[in-house]
Amino acid sequence: MESGSIKTPLVNNDQEEARTSSSITSGLLLSTSVAVTGSFVYGCAMSYSSPAQSKIMEELGLSVADYSFFTSVMTLGGMITAALSGKIAAIIGRRQTMWISDVFCIFGWLAVAFAHDKMLLNIGRGFLGFGVGLISYVVPVYIAEITPKAFRGGFSFSNQLLQSFGISLMFFTGNFFHWRTLALLSAIPCGIQMICLFFIPESPRWLAMYGRERELEITLKRLRGENGDILEEAAEIRETVETSRRESRSGLRDLFNIKNAHPLIIGLVLMLLQQFCGSSAISAYAARIFDTAGIPSDIGTSILAVILVPQSIIVMFAVDRCGRRPLLMSSSIGLCICSFFIGLSYYLQVYHGDFQEFCSPMLIVGLVGYVLSFGIGLGGLPWVIMSEVFPVNVKITAGSLVTVSNWFFSWIIIFSFNFMMQWSAFGTYFIFAGVSLMSFVFVWTLVPETKGRTLEDIQQSLGQLS
Repeated sequence: MESGSIKTPLVNNDQEEARTSSSITSGLLLSTSVAVTGSFVYGCAMSYSSPAQSKIMEELGLSVADYSFFTSVMTLGGMITAALSGKIAAIIGRRQTMWISDVFCIFGWLAVAFAHDKMLLNIGRGFLGFGVGLISYVVPVYIAEITPKAFRGGFSFSNQLLQSFGISLMFFTGNFFHWRTLALLSAIPCGIQMICLFFIPESPRWLAMYGRERELEITLKRLRGENGDILEEAAEIRETVETSRRESRSGLRDLFNIKNAHPLIIGLVLMLLQQFCGSSAISAYAARIFDTAGIPSDIGTSILAVILVPQSIIVMFAVDRCGRRPLLMSSSIGLCICSFFIGLSYYLQVYHGDFQEFCSPMLIVGLVGYVLSFGIGLGGLPWVIMSEVFPVNVKITAGSLVTVSNWFFSWIIIFSFNFMMQWSAFGTYFIFAGVSLMSFVFVWTLVPETKGRTLEDIQQSLGQLS
């Protein structure tokens, strides 16, 4: 390839530029848009419990323990399908996996909408977990596999952007719609995606896995445009698939080899810290948090909704310019400070009535700062680093283990949060502040900088290569 560029540099440069500029096609945009509809559904499902909490508890007579279980059962369902998602997507394909996730989610939303007792309510929430557990794996995988290298970063980030949009819209609409109506409205994007999936192609990588060469070339033409040069990319896909097939014979025994101890610690601890700093509790119980602080929940959640999407867009540009470690450490310090201020506002409210007028502004500033701080680092970068620190031969096994652990840690926080708040509201956030400080120390001491480095360089720094 290099020798060709030396012989005819102008022609090849022009060809390369034409090929790159034509890579963002209508087929690529349509396929990505349909896929990230699932990310939007994920965001809606995660934040539904926030605006719905007070009305569901009142109408169905649920206790705090009942509602905590209802909110957290989705993470249990997600844990199950997340563990199986890699195998499912490999056997039946990325499109079919997204279609099945929509079936789970539609059934879940309908069960919640028509529930008249906690059993059906919990069943519906559990099926939502089955659906979003598949979504959390297959959507980013599909986007990465259909997008050309030059644009993969921006297109992959659309997954996180649509999640934030789903959370934001749920916070807004939850102020105006009954919880049953809100559940029915949330099922609509699932139905739209189910229909649109018939109009987008399967992942080229999956087609190559099963030797469907003709369909592979047709799909690449559809994604890259009629003028796109697909021969080289098709050859690269076949080579990558063959390498993965050989390397995927490694299993848990190789993952727990001593040489993989450092990356395994990094992956698991980052997921633990991401959840134990309280992130899932904020999205799941935002309305309740404002209510307990004496702030109208509709005002508080609307403020959070306004900042979520712009924050995600800003992060998209920041990640491309900054390293992983600076963003993670900045995020951890910001979370520590903001969690401390939230806890302090609760403390002053209980023990120092003279400072009552400062409590509400302090809480709002703390929560807004928390959301912003989480978004610039701990929100998405643990997933990026996880994909970079594991060698190819254990990447699938390690990815499944880390994903399941993230869902498990999320369940712990979502289920226990209401009980922690009953025990001590300010104590809860002081604990979150302490965990955030531990995140800073962990990143500073054990997490390497991976931006702009090859996999071999990263593995060398972690002592994986002799």
